[in-house]
Amino acid sequence: MSQHPRLETERLLLRKLALRDADAIFSSYAQDPEVTRYLPWKPHLKKTETIAFIKRFLADYHTGLSLNWIIEKSETTELTGMIALKINGLKTTLGFALAKHYWGQGVATEAASAVIDWTLLQPEYELIEAFCDAENSASASVLEKTGMKRESLLRRFGVHPNVSPNPRDCWRFTLIKHPITEQG
Repeated sequence: MSQHPRLETERLLLRKLALRDADAIFSSYAQDPEVTRYLPWKPHLKKTETIAFIKRFLADYHTGLSLNWIIEKSETTELTGMIALKINGLKTTLGFALAKHYWGQGVATEAASAVIDWTLLQPEYELIEAFCDAENSASASVLEKTGMKRESLLRRFGVHPNVSPNPRDCWRFTLIKHPITEQG
């Protein structure tokens, strides 16, 4: 990918993650135990953890393994969260985190829909998938609202250390660009 796409929706701007976002990420959601409850990492106790977190995402971007967007309100440029697309050949995996202040306002659905719409237009990607803890009904609802299909329950699939040190059941959601149709 030669240039990171900038995506705009009616209310949001999705722009490339930058190291300068560390303060806003840390204060808005990275240290919040409610936001990180179903994420695969513990809440950040220090801003240095958030800086290291951003550096890992940026390294993945530079090696072609991911695209990472900051979600901002268009009118205020206030950081509302982050959304990422991990890239593995023809397959992409969607993930997101949203500051608690913006829960229940359709922000996650709007941002995820923008990333999904962009991804479906890219010829190199055929499948979008996402995973969420089986108890995370809010994220499952967001994924369903974007048009993704709840495909399967994966037993003991993901570790969410804020809930348990043991692997937990997770839902797998998918969206296939060109579904195979039966011809009869």
